[in-house]
Amino acid sequence: MRALDGVLVVSMDQAVAAPFCASRLADAGARVIKVERKGGDFARDYDRVAIGQSAFFVWLNRGKESLELDIKSPEDVALLERMLVRADVFLQNLAPGSIGRIGLTPERLQALNPRLITCSISGYGEEGPYAEMKAYDLLVQAETGLASITGTPDAPGRVGVSICDIASGMYAHTAILEALYERERTGLGTHIQVSMFDALSDWMTVPLLYQELGGKAPARTGMHHSMIAPYGAFAIGDGSEIVLAIQNQREWVQFCEHVMRDPAFGADPRFETNESRLANRGALTDAIESEFAPLTRAEVTERLGAARVAYGALNSVEALSKHPQLRRDTVQTPKGPVEVVATPIRRHRNPHQAGAVPALGAHSDSIREEFNE
Repeated sequence: MRALDGVLVVSMDQAVAAPFCASRLADAGARVIKVERKGGDFARDYDRVAIGQSAFFVWLNRGKESLELDIKSPEDVALLERMLVRADVFLQNLAPGSIGRIGLTPERLQALNPRLITCSISGYGEEGPYAEMKAYDLLVQAETGLASITGTPDAPGRVGVSICDIASGMYAHTAILEALYERERTGLGTHIQVSMFDALSDWMTVPLLYQELGGKAPARTGMHHSMIAPYGAFAIGDGSEIVLAIQNQREWVQFCEHVMRDPAFGADPRFETNESRLANRGALTDAIESEFAPLTRAEVTERLGAARVAYGALNSVEALSKHPQLRRDTVQTPKGPVEVVATPIRRHRNPHQAGAVPALGAHSDSIREEFNE
């Protein structure tokens, strides 16, 4: 038995945010019915990388059933209502106002099914001046200031994955689990709102405090941490790079003794504290790379290991695909098996088994028969 066995989730999801949440509920054993508009979730057509299918769709829709439904049809909306009367969770991230226009407001749904947990994921929330604005991941990265602190000193940059979508999907997942637990005590469902903007604004708390309380936002520093030094990528004499991280003064002393091989280096007024190292980052980087210049990567990692300083490789995605620590799982798709990254959650009982990715409308007939009773 898995944690969410017996929980019915009806998910009118598209793109990334809500599908991420729903797929993780399915991983935990929930029955997830993905309600797709005529033609299907547009993420099905993002690309053809996964043996002729969208990599996004394969990643985010395992373990679901697919019902193709026409929300302009009164008969199909009535079917959806019958499903929601029996459901535990209704999740959706359609365009602002779409659900209300077909009469499925949270208030009406909770009147029909007081135990129902409804969750809406939006770009900017259901209130406020941006409530009606459409939002996509890059737009929210820009609006929250994330792009302004990402990239090189020369230009802002986009985080290379859909971080706003994923963050809001994670918050929705957490909130739904909390609501299910609360319902065990009260017997009542609730309505949950999660927005991409709120999710990333929360993650931007430290830069915001630096701006508001310190008078200055963190600078863009490329492959170096904007608030801790040394913490970033450094060149080695053999042409490679290594990423190292000093988190506290004890590690700094160890670094100077075993890596720089000069305990007095750490007492240099320019480098004695994290604040002084940040103020003199250029000189610090030059000194470290000068020490690394005659060395090979193996020699540098030997010194870092002796100092017990954290380090890693500046890998490419190709290198990740061959990484010895990377765990894999296989999902069945309409066009055959696809290897994906295994879930990061390792359960000691009932280990994870990835469900299949559904073809569009693969379960339409059986679901219509079931809920027409």
